[in-house]
Order: sequence, then structure tokens, then C-alpha cells
Amino acid sequence: MFRAPGWRADVSLVRGNVAAVNPSVPPAVSVIMPVLNEERHLRDSVRHILGQEYAGALEVVIALGPSTDRTDEIAAELVAGDDRVKTVANPTGRTPAALNAAIKASRYPVVVRVDGHGMLSADYIATAVRLLEETGAANVGGIMHAEGENAWEQAVAAAMTARIGVGNAAFHTGGEAAEAETVYLGVFRREVLEQQGGYNEEFVRAQDWELNFRIREAGGLIWFSPELRVSYRPRPNVRALALQYRNYGRWRHVVARYHAGSINLRYLAPPTALCAIAAGLVAGAALTPWAFAVPAGYLAAVTVGSLPAGRGLPFGARARIPVALATMHMSWGWGFLTSPRKLARRVIASRRPAPVTTTG
Repeated sequence: MFRAPGWRADVSLVRGNVAAVNPSVPPAVSVIMPVLNEERHLRDSVRHILGQEYAGALEVVIALGPSTDRTDEIAAELVAGDDRVKTVANPTGRTPAALNAAIKASRYPVVVRVDGHGMLSADYIATAVRLLEETGAANVGGIMHAEGENAWEQAVAAAMTARIGVGNAAFHTGGEAAEAETVYLGVFRREVLEQQGGYNEEFVRAQDWELNFRIREAGGLIWFSPELRVSYRPRPNVRALALQYRNYGRWRHVVARYHAGSINLRYLAPPTALCAIAAGLVAGAALTPWAFAVPAGYLAAVTVGSLPAGRGLPFGARARIPVALATMHMSWGWGFLTSPRKLARRVIASRRPAPVTTTG
């Protein structure tokens, strides 16, 4: 087990005391980062972590995949510049393997996940630790605040925070603090991760959703709060966005096969829309032009739906929002519909992740 000496949480998962040893001393925090080809944002992401307004001890463990850019060089500079930062190898390059490797190499009772392109708000860790204590949650998380640095990224950011783009997911669109199915990234009690055996490494994508499902099945509380905010940098072009959302759809279908009853209408909307548009195009070409009303109606819907999402943005960004929305919808739907059954069989064969043990 990778439990930190001198601290013990309530193992019930539902109600625990994060400050169980000395309420006046905030618990020490391990920040884990799965990183691959993040030369553009890694330095800023770590700077936002090390600059947290938090009185407790802090460490950052960066799990390095086989990057082809300057990520490893930048990580080495960060390690040399601050003894709170260290790295661990992730030769597979897979996100869940990176997360488990970083958890094993870390040592503190609260575990915070941050991606290499995520920027924490200044009070993120302090607020998350307080919420763990107040709610007794196993995992807390907040808003994935997408921010773009150019017109395309601004368009994607707007699409990712609009209900027409992502449905009613609170970590995208915001809302009241409440129990949730899943949250963005997450701040965990270490004992929860121990009891669940960490992330299931067969889930190349959707590993967060799958882990949170297991935590809820075990009686743990997943808590969303808009007080928590992480700035996120969207994919830089259409191709990268399409690949991202195709993989989201593909692996969300795997979760549905692995955990019966975990699907809902929100996840079925993109594949349904894709099938309807394809049928409309085929029928319009082969039978009657009236069938083109289906794809035309979809284009009209995303165009009109993009108007409130683009309010306040420059024209170049507003004009790209319908493209971003359609890319997200169609790619997610295609990934869901074409998700190979062999992925589910491999995941089901793996069953439960092996217990995560410490290296230190």
C-alpha cells in the first residue's frame, strides 16, 4: 500500500477526516501529472502548482511518457529548479499507466491529478482539501475551464462549455455544488485509490469515468464544486480535436459494455445524430431531396446554438464554433459506433486493477 506514515483517513470512503492528525496543519499533498509531448504548456502548468496558496507540504510527480519534443528536457529543468518536483518513467505512454506510476512514486495522503496542459487556480488545492473535509467525499473536482490562445482554440473552448456541445456535464458547463457521476481530473483521498487499486490501465481513455464509477459502486461520494477551476488548453486544430473526441466516444462505449447500466441519453445523442445525418444524406441522394432536411436541420441547429456560445468573442472565433461543434459531435458518435468489441473483451478479461504498491 502507498499510505503515508502518520496519517490515516476513515476507510469507509463516504465519511473521512482529512485533517485527522492535527486539524491546524493542512495534510501534505501529492500532485501527479501524466505527461506526453507537453513542451508548450508543462512549465506553466507546474508553475501554477508550485505557486499554490497552500500551507501544507507539497510534491509534484511527473510521469514522463516517450515524448518526441522537449518535454523531458523541460521536466529535468523543473526538477533541478525545485526539490519538490521529481519524475518517474512511463515507457508505455498511456495515461492510466502514467497515473499509477506517479501514485506509486508519491507519498502524501491527498492525491491531486493535474494534466500537463492544465493550469490550477491559485487556491485550487486549499479549496479541494477543505471540500474533502466538509463533504467527506472520496474525490472532489470542479470546472474544466477551456481557454484558447487563438481563434480556433477559442472556438473549441466555447463549444466545450456550451450545452449544445457537451450536454449537461457540470464540469464543462458549471452549476451548483452537488454529488456527481464524475469530475474533471480529481482530488482524492489516498486510501480510496489504494482500495480501488488505482486506475484500470486497460482504459486508454475514459479512465477517470471508470474509476469514479467503481468508487461510487463501493459507496464513495464524488463531489463537484464550481469553486474548483482548472484552465484547459484545447486541441490546436480540427484533426487533433476529431481524434480526441473519436477516442472519447470509443472508450465511453467500452465503459458502457464493462459497467452495465452506466450509459444515459446524453451519451447516445452523438451516435444518434450521426446515424440520422448519414441516413438523410443517403435517402436524399437516392430517394427524395426532402431527406436532406435532416442534415440541413442539424447544420442549422449547431449554427444557431453557436451564437450564445460565441458571445463576446472575435468574429474569427465565432465563425469557427459550428465547425468545432460538428467535429466534436460527429467524431464522438463515430468513435462510439465503431468501438471494437475486442477492447471491451480485453478490459473485461483484466477485471479489477492490481493493487498499487509503494516504491518508497
